[in-house]
Order: sequence, then structure tokens, then C-alpha cells
Amino acid sequence: VLSGVGGQYNFVAQGHALADARSVLILRSWRESAGEVSSNIVWEYGHCTIPRHLRDIVITEYGIADLRGKTDAKVIEALLNISDSRFQAGLIEQAQKAGKLAKDFRLEPRFADNSPQRLQNIQARHRHLFPEYPLGSDFSAQERDLLRALNWLKSKFKLSEILELGKAALDAPEPAAFAEHLERMGLEKPEGLREDLYQRFLLAGLQATAPTLS
Repeated sequence: VLSGVGGQYNFVAQGHALADARSVLILRSWRESAGEVSSNIVWEYGHCTIPRHLRDIVITEYGIADLRGKTDAKVIEALLNISDSRFQAGLIEQAQKAGKLAKDFRLEPRFADNSPQRLQNIQARHRHLFPEYPLGSDFSAQERDLLRALNWLKSKFKLSEILELGKAALDAPEPAAFAEHLERMGLEKPEGLREDLYQRFLLAGLQATAPTLS
């Protein structure tokens, strides 16, 4: 063995060793890969590097779970409260089968609607509280538009979305509408069919993700 598991363990251990210090882990509650959505909060994981006695604060887009010094049941409940609701029922069932949660356990209603749609609705109602880059950014306005468009395109390259992507490409605006963006990507003068398609897809993405004032 030439080395350990890296610096994460050291930071977490330091959060417990220093007076009044805390260890905070921040993650998204779910992820998407090849069109499949899965939870980042799971019942078991074979590659954990942080021992259970060092669990502390975990933050997702749905809230904060303070785990330090709590029993397994209370830890599970706190993590369920900040997990995505699409996976809560399965996680509860696994915990109950293992005897870690009571059979009559019920999630509090206020934690049962942890969904991306609810967060999007909150953002839409309070746009001034959710700037795209809250800590600032070195990206130009065109680069920010391109990042949005490229992330949108990435989400569409799966079987369930391919028809929507094709329709969006057909309805893409004229290149002149996003001339500076195409220049930034080197697609202002596409050469060959492949670059023509790239340009259409990018224009579709830029149109689909253009910011609105509403």
C-alpha cells in the first residue's frame, strides 16, 4: 500500500479534532447518467472513506442534515429529509428491512415534496434571490449562454429526448440571431455536414435556454 484514501478523511477528522469546528459535505441529492436518474443518498456504498463515528453535516439542495452524535435511526431520518422524494420510499423500505427504522415510520409531509420542480417554482417566484453565479464569474455573457445551451444539449442526448432534440434543431433560429456565440465556438462558418449539425444543435440549445424576464 503506497497511499491512503486522499485528503477528504483528514479534513473530516480535523473538523472533529478542532474546537468548535464542523465537517460539511455538500452534494446534489440525485444524478443522471445515460438517461437514468438515481439517488446520491443510498442505503449502502462499498467505497466509503469516512467512518460512521465521524459523520457530521450533510447539505443537499433540499436542506441540511446535522448528523453528529445521533443514533442510526436519527441519522437515517435526517438524510431522508434532504433526499429527493423520488427515492425516499425505497430508502425507507431498505432501512425498515434492516431494522433501523420503525415499521410505522412516516416521513413528515414538509419533506415529502423534495423535487426539482418545486425548487424551479421557488426560483421562478424569487429570481432576484437566485443569481446564476452567486459568487461571480469570469465568463462573458456569451460564454454563460453557451454553458447553459451545452448543458441543455447534454441532457437531450438520450433515447427518450432524441425526438425533442430533433424538433428543436429543425426549429432552430437563423445563425445571425447568435452570431457572437457561434464565433466563440468556431461554428460561424461550418464546414461539412457534421459542423452544420453542430451549428443547428447549438442554435437550438441557445434558443431553448435563452433567459427570460418573466
